[in-house]
Amino acid sequence: MADAGSSFWGPVTSTIECCEKNYAYSSYIAEFFNTLSNIPSILLALIGLINVLRQRFEKRFSILHISNMILAIGSMLYHATLQHVQQQSDETPMVWEMLLYMYILYSPDWHYRSTMPIFLFLYGAVFAAVHSVARFEIGFKVHYVILCLLCIPRMYKYYIYTQDLSAKRIAKLYVATLLIGSLCWLCDNVYCEEISSWTVNPQGHALWHLFMGFNSYFANTFLMFCRAQQRGWGPKVVHFMGVLPYVKIEKPKTQ
Repeated sequence: MADAGSSFWGPVTSTIECCEKNYAYSSYIAEFFNTLSNIPSILLALIGLINVLRQRFEKRFSILHISNMILAIGSMLYHATLQHVQQQSDETPMVWEMLLYMYILYSPDWHYRSTMPIFLFLYGAVFAAVHSVARFEIGFKVHYVILCLLCIPRMYKYYIYTQDLSAKRIAKLYVATLLIGSLCWLCDNVYCEEISSWTVNPQGHALWHLFMGFNSYFANTFLMFCRAQQRGWGPKVVHFMGVLPYVKIEKPKTQ
């Protein structure tokens, strides 16, 4: 939305703006709530990373949690500045993250082990280069949705083959946060003109960040449980301070 105060970063050069008044609270932060709402995502990813390192999960999950952190930091930079370069630091990691999810979901049954990571790496590199020049708008959204849809059949397969009720509950939380977060994002975009006239802005895009932070954490936790089952590590779901679920494993002594 149009600037409500002085701007430290200069004129807006990003191709997308959200339904929040620019520089309403600080001349250094363009979209205040959309920027700060990424902090829970960083903290949740950090908690997940600590669990991965402490229990020596496979490196793919360390990279996954780190990618969640990079995405949240990139989103903070984008919403704080509304500059095109920083917009790339938000959108490009979104695609890279989905490619990583595709690898984790499909690699256990992929017979040609080296081809998948090479292809996904090259795909991500080419996308980053092209997107930085072409400035996709609608095309980026369609592309990202397609990548998400490609992951759904495999996630559903993991769900139906998982017998543990606690793990299934995490999968349901993953779906719930995705749906609620998407609804917040959609309302913020479609009804921005009406929302702008309200006394209090519900900050739908900031809520999207919050729900998607939990969504990523639940997705990672569920996939860690499924992978631990595949490796015979006897996973079980426990809760940090009785609230936040995480996976605890017991590796055989030979491993």
